[in-house]
Amino acid sequence: MFYWVVKAILSPILHLVFRPWAEGVENVPREGPAIIAGNHLSFSDHFFGPLPLPRKVWFIGKAEYFTGRGIKGLISKGFMGGVGVIPVDRSGGQAGERAIKTGLRVLREGKLLGIYPEGTRTPDGRLYKGKTGVARLVLEARVPVIPMAMVGTYELQPPGKLMPNFRVRPGVRFGKPLDFSRYYGLESDRLVLRAVTDEIMYALMELSGQEYVDKYATKAKIDMIRAAREQEARTGATKAEDQTAVTTD
Repeated sequence: MFYWVVKAILSPILHLVFRPWAEGVENVPREGPAIIAGNHLSFSDHFFGPLPLPRKVWFIGKAEYFTGRGIKGLISKGFMGGVGVIPVDRSGGQAGERAIKTGLRVLREGKLLGIYPEGTRTPDGRLYKGKTGVARLVLEARVPVIPMAMVGTYELQPPGKLMPNFRVRPGVRFGKPLDFSRYYGLESDRLVLRAVTDEIMYALMELSGQEYVDKYATKAKIDMIRAAREQEARTGATKAEDQTAVTTD
């Protein structure tokens, strides 16, 4: 109930302020289970992706959204739960299995399950390598996959930015359903899982127009942080040398 109340309130506001556009909504089935697989550009994807759909989309989210303390924690927990985010503890070795079981439960109930195969938001607007958990869900639940390409949400609200750029008009493209029935029964084959995942990511790349990077986004973020620290260290060393030279002179 809260989901539809929130959507009824937010929908006219978002349309008035941001004028979002959508293509291919007819590709999303009106009933029955399916996976909505999207690229992940921004936190605002949670709003503008499901916005044009007449059905509720259930997303698997990190448990930290539901464990915050104080008023902020209560607001986060209430909002995320109300809009269909299902908390999954991503710590420990069984985190992936917990997410798979949760996703299968949602699909067996005939619902739409939203997944971001990259596993995290892009650090620079490019499309990164997908994790094979989405392929396991597809083959075990035996459901179609609808590619959902977010467009412009990275420029609208890049990671780390609280205030959106009101000059950006975000959009979403839903691609034709992807059928992987030829692989049913092969969900334990790693090569098959990678092939299914790569096909989904290729569809997202074509729909979004993003540059593809054959690297996991989490690894790319670590590399960027390390490079930034090394640059800071080099800059600090250069400044120290310059200061020493001035003092000596």
